[in-house]
Amino acid sequence: MCGIVGYIGFRRAAPVVVNGLKKLEYRGYDSFGIAVNNPKMQVFKKEGRISKNEKAASRLPGHIAIGHTRWATHGIPNDINAHPHQDCTKKIAVVHNGIIENYAELKRQLIGRGHTFISETDTEVIAHLIEEAYKGDLQAAVYQAIQYLQGSYALLVTVEGEDKIVAARDSSPLVLGVGDGEFFAASDVTPLLEFTERVIYLEDGDLATLTPEKSEIFHNGVPVERSIELIDWSIENVKKGGFEHYMLKEIYEQPQVFYNTMMGITPDQIPPELKQSDEVTVVACGSSYHTGLIFKYLLESICRIPVRAELGSEFKYFTPPIKGLVMVITQSGETADTLAALKKAKAYNCPTLAITNVLGSTVTRMADHTLFMRAGPEISVAATKSFIAQLAVLMQIANLLHDGDLTGVLTHANSVIEEALLTDTKKAVEICSPAEHIFYVGRGLFYPIALEGALKMKEISYIHAEGYAAGELKHGPFALLSPQTPVVALCSPGNTYPVMVSNIKEMKARGAPIIAIGVNGDLELSEIVDVFIPIPESHELVQVLATSVVLQMLAYHTAVALNRDIDKPRNLAKSVTVE
Repeated sequence: MCGIVGYIGFRRAAPVVVNGLKKLEYRGYDSFGIAVNNPKMQVFKKEGRISKNEKAASRLPGHIAIGHTRWATHGIPNDINAHPHQDCTKKIAVVHNGIIENYAELKRQLIGRGHTFISETDTEVIAHLIEEAYKGDLQAAVYQAIQYLQGSYALLVTVEGEDKIVAARDSSPLVLGVGDGEFFAASDVTPLLEFTERVIYLEDGDLATLTPEKSEIFHNGVPVERSIELIDWSIENVKKGGFEHYMLKEIYEQPQVFYNTMMGITPDQIPPELKQSDEVTVVACGSSYHTGLIFKYLLESICRIPVRAELGSEFKYFTPPIKGLVMVITQSGETADTLAALKKAKAYNCPTLAITNVLGSTVTRMADHTLFMRAGPEISVAATKSFIAQLAVLMQIANLLHDGDLTGVLTHANSVIEEALLTDTKKAVEICSPAEHIFYVGRGLFYPIALEGALKMKEISYIHAEGYAAGELKHGPFALLSPQTPVVALCSPGNTYPVMVSNIKEMKARGAPIIAIGVNGDLELSEIVDVFIPIPESHELVQVLATSVVLQMLAYHTAVALNRDIDKPRNLAKSVTVE
């Protein structure tokens, strides 16, 4: 949610920052802005897409700039509420990710002391607090101001008269890029890849002062050293590579992503607490939660270890009795609800394991152990290759805990995923695209896949879609079935196959158009449904992967048919860094 980019060095700063903000568009935003310190402060900010005003913003002269893409939380999307925000003197500029929980009280106090506010945002209080504290030393003023803040923040601040940027973070990600005679700051590494592979991840409580020559980092006012890490992503990883959308590119990267991730998890990486655990609690949000549900089925059926899957947003406030290992799953490593759950687990003295895609992210520093996905940067808001990468980690964990019995199956799963990419979804799209409501149903391992398929459809096509365990439709949702309500049924061979066929016939009898995904050559299934989508016959775990890919393609092509903004769906953000 939201994006931050800052630059100080020998280049013209505005183009660097504006182009960096464009690389963060996938995080979701409704307005953007930039402040250039040259040496007078110049601010340009507008509601809407960067593309509409990037030329005007990029023309600002100067070698120090901070910029922001805003996703509205306090105040409607408009030019005034867009960042950067300034103080009464207009000499200080601030960009901020996060939420200041006590801003209303701070604002009342500041107004009482004579400050004038322009926007509806929580961020503006930060500029006025810094104004009160500023006595010619920006670092000292920012440090004093943040003592009053409750909530989460990643801040970049600059002021007329000082050739520096001050950065601070608490519960919101911020990374520094280290160049030669220049420094960068951003919400994540994607804006930095064009210029440097050397980064420093700031930690909660850190404050950094950047000049062209050096960076100084303080933690709670005390100087500290933070290690420089090398990023193995390249700028080519974040280009579309000839695909119309990032989402389609990332869908097609999945065979290699699954193989790389699965092969990257070795027996010595499995934490001993997991090997010895009598119970596991998985905490995640969104698509990551769906992979957690699949892991529950896997570990309980294959390894006979009880697993509880919990939503991160609920876990912090309604913590169940927990013992044994707590596993958190987060693509970005910065998901606020998941991090809050992780803190809660550590407060209960539970051993913790994180599964993430981002080296150096907050979750990697908080958890006792980390297993990395090898998905590379995922730009589209809708999770595709990160979902498959998470499944690769979780399936490999189950495999290794069961003495590697599934190694042969998983090693060749990528070839079946490749075949699934060739699936023709055209007839299914013709049924789905005019619909207002779609049901997705499955049983066992395919129930979480039904949830994920429905999530993908609603995210990018804006069609209301719901995933159900197939047997639950009779307990209410049957009332909604009609010829205008398609059902996507996941019906692979196994012990649930006969009852799934029976469920499909019941739904068909209510007039609902049925799109069924089953294995190649299933004549019985193909004869009773409206559209049959075959996947290669394979092991059940591989069928889960292939079905996931088909549902991603169905959502994608439906959204294309409806002319949706696929990579940046409305109201959504890639990384949800506030609760």
